[in-house]
Amino acid sequence: MNLPFYPALVFLAALWGASFLFMRLAAPVLGPVWLIALRVFIAGLVLLPLVIRRGQLPVLRANLGRLVAVGVMSAALPFTLLAYASLELSAGLTSILNATVPIFAALIGYLVFEERLDAARIFGVVLGFVGVVILIGLPTDAGTPPLLSVLAGLCAAVSYVFAANFARRRLHHVSGIVFVTGGQLGAALVMLPLLPFFPVREMPGPAIVVAVTALAVLSTSLAFLIYFRLIREVGPMRTLTVTYLIPVFAIVWGAVFLDEVVTLAMAVGGGLILSGVALANRRTAISSRPPDVGD
Repeated sequence: MNLPFYPALVFLAALWGASFLFMRLAAPVLGPVWLIALRVFIAGLVLLPLVIRRGQLPVLRANLGRLVAVGVMSAALPFTLLAYASLELSAGLTSILNATVPIFAALIGYLVFEERLDAARIFGVVLGFVGVVILIGLPTDAGTPPLLSVLAGLCAAVSYVFAANFARRRLHHVSGIVFVTGGQLGAALVMLPLLPFFPVREMPGPAIVVAVTALAVLSTSLAFLIYFRLIREVGPMRTLTVTYLIPVFAIVWGAVFLDEVVTLAMAVGGGLILSGVALANRRTAISSRPPDVGD
């Protein structure tokens, strides 16, 4: 049975938008490294029985090296950078920075992978970067956002782009469930040696435990299952429209649960960034999406 597209898309955006809320809650307590190590380990562990049930464990083993590599680029590094950014940035602002992925995909595709840029996509890239400049440069009552945190959010977007290009070239034969499971467990494996160097800041209470569990199970495992199911049913272009909804939900969750305020810089800069994304995304779905879903 096919998923109803619009309810599934909105639900997916709500789940991924909530991830910025969960990171905002848990990162100050656990620290970015421990938080993301737990996120990817739990998410991979939840999905592993599905891989085994489908008889795809041999595929995971055969591609383990490449899955670890893509896990670093698509999970360990960008998730940790976003968690670091969330220490000082609001959930909404971090999500807007994360939404620049298609803009970087268009630019990197042209500069590194020799993909064509038409006039509309060039304008989209320019518009997106103007939005970023406004986002970090327009003064507000709270001052301008910390530059290092903003750069961390943008570097996370760049990492996603390289991960997607690597996956498209080296893991195109791997199904979505193997890709996500192997990537999350590979990321956990890489992060394990780092844990002693980044001790937990304070013992987590019940609210933090719930936030970490929801981040891993709902905003990672379940979200990716829905995402790949939608790609299989309606294609990557329609599915990637979720990009425009995620910041909306992140802003709403931040306002409702953390009393975060939508600033003028967020409204203007975010609007320009999402407009740039719409233009840059016209032919970027191929270079910015994960591998083919397979079965």
